[in-house]
Amino acid sequence: MAGIEDSPAWAGEESVAVLVTGGAGFIGSHLVNRLLKEGRRVVVLDNFNDFYDPALKRRNVDEIHSAYPHGDLDVVEGDLCDAEMLKELFRTHRIDLVHHLAAMAGVRASIEKPILYFDVNVQGTMNLLEAAVDAGRPPVVFASSSSVYGGSPHVPFSEDDPVDRPISPYAASKKAAELVCHTYHHLYRIDITCLRFFTVYGPRQRPEMAIHRFTRRMTEGRPVPMFGDGGTSRDYTFIDDVIDGVMAAAGNCSGYRIYNLGNSHPVALRDLIDRLASILGVEPEIDRQPQPPGDVERTWADISRAEKELGYKPRIALDEGLRRFVEWFKSRQ
Repeated sequence: MAGIEDSPAWAGEESVAVLVTGGAGFIGSHLVNRLLKEGRRVVVLDNFNDFYDPALKRRNVDEIHSAYPHGDLDVVEGDLCDAEMLKELFRTHRIDLVHHLAAMAGVRASIEKPILYFDVNVQGTMNLLEAAVDAGRPPVVFASSSSVYGGSPHVPFSEDDPVDRPISPYAASKKAAELVCHTYHHLYRIDITCLRFFTVYGPRQRPEMAIHRFTRRMTEGRPVPMFGDGGTSRDYTFIDDVIDGVMAAAGNCSGYRIYNLGNSHPVALRDLIDRLASILGVEPEIDRQPQPPGDVERTWADISRAEKELGYKPRIALDEGLRRFVEWFKSRQ
């Protein structure tokens, strides 16, 4: 492992790159678009796993190439669990900034495969940080989750709240990864910013997520599952706003810091369904189901720290974001 006094061998050179792990996925592909738009050289690392149809992620990459045919983009197919591959990637591509978005996602799936979630989300993050330290300690922006707040009764959720009672393996793995990040910052003075995302939605959203799933079912005339009485609420945050926050965090990555990136306007599940149905022009058929284990009652971001320190200010209200998503969804049919 590199010593903490070492500097990157390529310091001062222009041909350095931004690494985006999970760059073929929903949030990652939007981030890659933004980076290429700004003229950055980008390396995507993605394993194209089958958590959802890998063809959708490959389509995301194809759309990036189409939008930026002259963009400086390398796509590496590889896994975070392959520590030697990660070290070789850093050596080959001379990374000067890391956006670490790759993870096993989803609360409910994590209950079925908790060991896999910890292998990827915790050990994989440690592998990445080991490679980053060896390569000269480029700053890291890590994608965490609002799930770390668990069933906290205190709202809105603040970065200073205790988050030691997660209620799903996914949430526990994200909190554990934050702790790993802090440890590496402390030991090796690597600058790391952790971003707690709050229910991100928009074009390219994963197909199992609520807004995408509900849109598909309503369009097909199938019942929409509503868990409990529909009173659970989420702080839905449009993808463009989140990418603004991610870019601001990268530009201010110093020390170790945690930020909430949300919309700070939670919406109840039943209200979400009604708004989406109105935009689609349908009368939804509701399939009432019991509340799944691991799901939290609500999420609500206190974004005052991100506003103050990053200039973060979400602009897209839910109705406008839903209209943009529906327009994208129909364009893909």
